[in-house]
Amino acid sequence: MYTLNAQDLYAKVASPFLSKEGVMTDPLYPQCRPMLIGSQPLKDHDAAMHLVLTHVPEIPNWVQLPVYPQEGMVAQFVGGMPGLTQREGRAFVDTAAPTFNDQLVAFFEAYLAQTDLGGEVEKSRFGLTPECARGFFTLIKALAVPSDGRFAVKGQITGPITFCTSLTDQDRRAVFYDDTVRDAGVKLLALKAAWQARRLDRFGLPVIIFVDEPALAGFGSSEMISISREDIAACLQEVATAIHGQGALVGVHVCANTDWSLLLDGGVDIVNFDAHGYFDKFLLYVDQIKSFLQSGGCLAWGMVPTLQPDQVAAETVESLWERWQSYLQQMTRLGLDEAQIKRQSFITPSCGTGSLPPELSERVLVLTEALSRKIRQA
Repeated sequence: MYTLNAQDLYAKVASPFLSKEGVMTDPLYPQCRPMLIGSQPLKDHDAAMHLVLTHVPEIPNWVQLPVYPQEGMVAQFVGGMPGLTQREGRAFVDTAAPTFNDQLVAFFEAYLAQTDLGGEVEKSRFGLTPECARGFFTLIKALAVPSDGRFAVKGQITGPITFCTSLTDQDRRAVFYDDTVRDAGVKLLALKAAWQARRLDRFGLPVIIFVDEPALAGFGSSEMISISREDIAACLQEVATAIHGQGALVGVHVCANTDWSLLLDGGVDIVNFDAHGYFDKFLLYVDQIKSFLQSGGCLAWGMVPTLQPDQVAAETVESLWERWQSYLQQMTRLGLDEAQIKRQSFITPSCGTGSLPPELSERVLVLTEALSRKIRQA
């Protein structure tokens, strides 16, 4: 078993992430503009970026292409973890390696160099690379071409709960259950999110960094019975603090149902929920929704289905419009203000489209754009 000998170092690492001096995160009022989640089922990043710029030019995002193994939810951001080992087709953290303790200390020293000591994150283990995130650099290239009408720009990171419950050690035990390794994982994600925010901020647009947390759909189930609400909140807050420290907004995406109070009360700016499949479950948190909107938070409505191909094929702009009107009526009957809802909402797909056939993936983008336009013109 490894032992972390540098206790003084570890105590320093628990200090808050330092904010970028003078930056305030202002409220954003999207007025039901369209926004995408992230993945597409293509093989070409330029083609994927073209679809983004065609259908959601106001809030461009970088695209993950899961056809490439290195762009999986864990694989894309795992680079830089101490003890990271590739063996027999899987990546894991080898805490039994003789050098693991030294790697762990080196990791936290590098973390301190980026935060307390103001190091250059672009040149560290905490930046993204074209090998694992070509979509990010494709977005940077696209943003360098001036264009009128851009409202914001969006990046994304795998959430700390999903990351640390999916990444395992040599014994296939999730690293979430090792406090020190989990801490390293959360800090790795926090700085990679901050790295994105800093790079995207150069284009003079509001920056949104989404934290994708599909694992939170399991909160309260037997799979996560030993994970406390407090642990989840602490992990999410550390990543959110790093993003806010760069003056960017924090969104959280969960592609199924969860305990929505975790997010509505969690200090994030945007809560993205699957309105198509779970609106009735989300509405159970009406008091928290009211408080969230009053505090300036935004809702990102996953109105366009992505999970089942037959649902994607069956929906039309008119059917989604009718669904949207029904949802608004239900919310206003419970005392929510319709004008405020519209002012503080995005329209999105329910999840990424990476698992769909290409033609249905593009249909999702078309429907998202068209529904947003219809809502804004009504």
